[in-house]
Amino acid sequence: MTITTERPVSLWPAAHAADARRPRSLQSKIGASDTVCARRAGYLLHGRTPTDGGEKRKAILGTWLHAGILAAAREEYGWVIERSVEDKTIKGHIDAVQLDSRTAARLPKRLRPVLPAEETTVEDVKTKSTYQWDNVLRYGASEAEIRQVLLYADLLRSEGFADVEGQRQLTRLGPVPVGRIRFRFINRDSGDDHVQEMAFTSERARGARWWVQQVREATAPEVLPRTFQGPGLSAVCDHCPFKTACWGSVAAGRRPQSLLIHDDTERETALAEYVEVSEQLKPLKERQKFLRAKLDGSESGVYGGNVLTWSGGNPAKIDDVEAMVALYERAGLEVPMAPDAPVMKTQLKAAGIPVPVRLDPEKRTSLSINVTLRKKP
Repeated sequence: MTITTERPVSLWPAAHAADARRPRSLQSKIGASDTVCARRAGYLLHGRTPTDGGEKRKAILGTWLHAGILAAAREEYGWVIERSVEDKTIKGHIDAVQLDSRTAARLPKRLRPVLPAEETTVEDVKTKSTYQWDNVLRYGASEAEIRQVLLYADLLRSEGFADVEGQRQLTRLGPVPVGRIRFRFINRDSGDDHVQEMAFTSERARGARWWVQQVREATAPEVLPRTFQGPGLSAVCDHCPFKTACWGSVAAGRRPQSLLIHDDTERETALAEYVEVSEQLKPLKERQKFLRAKLDGSESGVYGGNVLTWSGGNPAKIDDVEAMVALYERAGLEVPMAPDAPVMKTQLKAAGIPVPVRLDPEKRTSLSINVTLRKKP
């Protein structure tokens, strides 16, 4: 038997390369999924070259999970999955369409769904982390997510499925009478799912179309508003391919948002608003501290519409000076006559040696309260 100590080849370079070749990654025409931010959509429409790469591992994992979910929907329920729609100004790639019985009857039997919908429903699958999950349960789809799916549904309702290879039978249906849109959120960490549905209305669709029209009429991306608050304050901005083009570069130690202030007048206005907001927050923070104190000692559990849990309260880590002295002697370093923990830590780090710690049974980390939305049965 041959034993090798070589590390297995990482799949991530291959995954990133495959992701870059996906049609959605190469498209130059604005897509419904690109409408998350007005300025970002503007950069795409004006053919600007992305300035940032960014880490895509979470997005790629989401894509793989996404593909498996949709394949199951097709095999088990006969839903129409991953189909293209477009008109002269915008294009989209619908995750899933659950056809109503009347529309499905116009298709060959092999293409009909096992369980037709009461009204044709356009579904979009979104994968989320646990960090985002409570917001999903409390607030549902974001404005940008709703706009994206409204555009998909409106394209299907006005144009039908795009006339492209692999969906000719669907194209023959012509405009499809969409009645609802649906979001299926999947927690990437736990596998939990949450479904949100809403009626499709022409009024809502007009609002989404108007948003796209404003972007298309802009003379340059820079005249379009930034939809989010910028790097460090928004995950969308942190991973945007046009982050540097949009926010530029700032001096070390300064935040990108500091570029938004150009003179003392703007500085005065921002400072006045900061004070005003602080004054509004102060009573709320005081009230929150009071409520936190009232809940101290309450057992974890379900109370009304919320779930109470506690985290923290674990033994605190402190510097293990005795272990550091032993490491000093082993490494041939001079042990200070009166051990100075900060200096010793600095020297250990400089020597590439991990700083030892031990648990102090007398000290505890602070106890944090966590309140999440109660899961519906």
